[in-house]
Amino acid sequence: MSFSGRETGLLSGAAEHPLASFFAIGVFAFLGYRIGIAIYNVYFHPLAKFPGPKIYAASQIPITIKRITGDEVQTFYRLHLQYGPYVRVAPGELSTINPAAAKDIYGRQKNGRLSIPKDFKAYYMKNQRKDDTEGLMTADDETHTRQRKVFSPAFSERALRAQEPLLKKYTDLFIARLGDEHEKTGKVDMVSWLNFATFDFIADCVFGDSLHLLEKGEYNALLANIPAVVKFSAMRRAIRSFPFMDTIFQAFIPKSMIQKRMEHVKFCDERVDRRLEKQVTDNPDFWTLVLEAGNKGDAMTRGEQRQNSFLLLTAATETTSSLLSALTYLLCQNPDKLQKLKDEVRSTFQSTEQMTTITLPPLKYLQACIEEGLRVYPPVPGGLPRRTPPEGANLDGNELPPDVVVYFAHFAAYHSPSHFNRPDDFIPERWLPTPPAEFAHDRKDAVMAFSAGHRDCIGKSLAYHEARLLLAKLVWSFDLELCAESQDWIKQKSFIVGAKEPLYVKLRRVVREK
Repeated sequence: MSFSGRETGLLSGAAEHPLASFFAIGVFAFLGYRIGIAIYNVYFHPLAKFPGPKIYAASQIPITIKRITGDEVQTFYRLHLQYGPYVRVAPGELSTINPAAAKDIYGRQKNGRLSIPKDFKAYYMKNQRKDDTEGLMTADDETHTRQRKVFSPAFSERALRAQEPLLKKYTDLFIARLGDEHEKTGKVDMVSWLNFATFDFIADCVFGDSLHLLEKGEYNALLANIPAVVKFSAMRRAIRSFPFMDTIFQAFIPKSMIQKRMEHVKFCDERVDRRLEKQVTDNPDFWTLVLEAGNKGDAMTRGEQRQNSFLLLTAATETTSSLLSALTYLLCQNPDKLQKLKDEVRSTFQSTEQMTTITLPPLKYLQACIEEGLRVYPPVPGGLPRRTPPEGANLDGNELPPDVVVYFAHFAAYHSPSHFNRPDDFIPERWLPTPPAEFAHDRKDAVMAFSAGHRDCIGKSLAYHEARLLLAKLVWSFDLELCAESQDWIKQKSFIVGAKEPLYVKLRRVVREK
């Protein structure tokens, strides 16, 4: 191709313009800098000794894209299958499925530190109320220890026994309303109804009054917006890895979204304030023992009580409703396992009145189903990030430099063939006291669905009791059949928690001779 003299002159003139030269130099300098950073990250960074794809080691962008699109959990799963117990998933991030390393991340360090600190640069957000008040989730270790000491009696076995009438009330209402709904529509969405049950119960424990979701059979504004709030939080976490982008992101957050969050906060604040003003109630809820502790000198501020009420309302419901939704799906997909569970429950009890926090724990297959549900479908399937302190940290003999994000990847660990035989199959028998020989060497200690260390889930015992009672009453009362439209329900994106679609199930009430 040839150019005319006029065209050649224009090109020549543009090439000689000083601004064009400066622009070209700037572009090349920027590209050279980024390439240099990428080369350093891949080959010379202190984490370069850990395996993983070079593109992930070079830049934060690839894993950020996976997080924004909800593919982080499956990505970790595939990477650990390929690279082993440690995978470098970003320039300064390390994922592990090693149970010993998990204990070093979340448990007491050899230098006396309670644990590796939480990642407040990206994952956990402090001062969300704008009043410097923190709850159990975001408090520093000293404040967390003080608050947990106050809350612990409310989650003791003695307290849970006292709350049993409340738990019985809502589990009975759950079964009754399920039957009513099925008669009207011919199927039920178990995700919704399990949410209604768990939120009504926890709301009564936190506010001294139910949200009346089971009675109405529909979401209220607070509950309906929680999935969107969680997804927004996951997006924000990904973007906060780029400080300049987070600044821009904050500037463009819609005012309506900020207002919606403040409405949630106000909703909880007003209800917990009304509960605290009562001091004494007929039901021994969470605050009964918290207020007693305050009378003994172990008080929390009103701001701390408000912040923790919001946390308890959301965190104490998601685990149980997610677990039981997944268990409903897995049992329906494995009818032989469902039959074993029905046989155990129906042969043990003559009525649901006999099901209590004392009579249910001895049911071995029921407990095995719950444990296997937590393994196959962990409610928080990704990792809970910690950031190494200035002195660095040691993970099972591996020295880490300061300011490195580390976490235990739950789903990847629970589905790893290095930990479990037939890891992707739902097999409750592996959790029995004497499991079949092929599962005798399963690494059950790799399952830490409630996290580990001094900041593990304070409501673990409550979640187990609630799950046992809801599941036992469900299979005692109904035969279950999964609807065709929910056959692939478990294939989900994940934004901190699974992005659950409706789980439609057909019910057939069990008729017994009187």
